[in-house]
Amino acid sequence: MKARVTVTLKSGVLDPQGKAIEGALRSLGIEGVDGVRQGKIFEIELSSDDRASAEAVLKEACERLLANTVVENYRVELL
Repeated sequence: MKARVTVTLKSGVLDPQGKAIEGALRSLGIEGVDGVRQGKIFEIELSSDDRASAEAVLKEACERLLANTVVENYRVELL
């Protein structure tokens, strides 16, 4: 089974990398961008075919390693 985990900063948390990307886009002449928030995507392959088990494993991985839950949110998608 394949999964995708998306980790993003919580709203209200400063995102200096997102601001830098936003400024770079403007300096390249790319117009119409009002804001950028940077995040991470993890593509994960699991040996289990059981959706509930896979979701539990992924939640534990996010809580313990992939996301800093103090400042980040995560979303798990089973593909």
